[in-house]
Amino acid sequence: MQDGVTIRASTDEDLAAITAIYGHHVRHGTASFELDPPTLAEMTARRAAILAKGMPYLVAADGTTVLGYTYAGPYRPRPAYADTVENSIYMRHDLTGRGVGRLLLTALVTACADLGLRQMVAVVGDSANQPSIRLHERCGFRRVGTLTAVGWKFGRWLDSVMLQRALGDGDRTPPTRPH
Repeated sequence: MQDGVTIRASTDEDLAAITAIYGHHVRHGTASFELDPPTLAEMTARRAAILAKGMPYLVAADGTTVLGYTYAGPYRPRPAYADTVENSIYMRHDLTGRGVGRLLLTALVTACADLGLRQMVAVVGDSANQPSIRLHERCGFRRVGTLTAVGWKFGRWLDSVMLQRALGDGDRTPPTRPH
């Protein structure tokens, strides 16, 4: 499936597909703890907020068809966390397991390292979400903990699995980005 796949910055024209991809995961999966799919207007505002912070928001596309998307946003709002980001990645539900997610996540890691960021955190919804956990591990993340039964969706308690990956120099040198 990777032939013909392009990883690029998202555009306004991609937002309908991004909204549909995420909406499917909200309605049918446990990767997101949202209960109601956000509207196109809400997803547009969320993307704008990420871009306004100078963070990457990428898509995998085959021609004009969006296959998946990923972005990094601030991990926490306090200044001491300024060099740490949290990633999100969602693929079209019918295209998982074909290597496109790995291309996307690898591109996001590179883009964040190029910005001088030092740590990336993944908060994977549902400890049973092994495909997402394995994807992150294959991209250099290590499991750092599980928050047990922190979400309630589809009539059951869900865990959050925390993974982390150093970017660039990680914690070997002080940050170089202005705070």
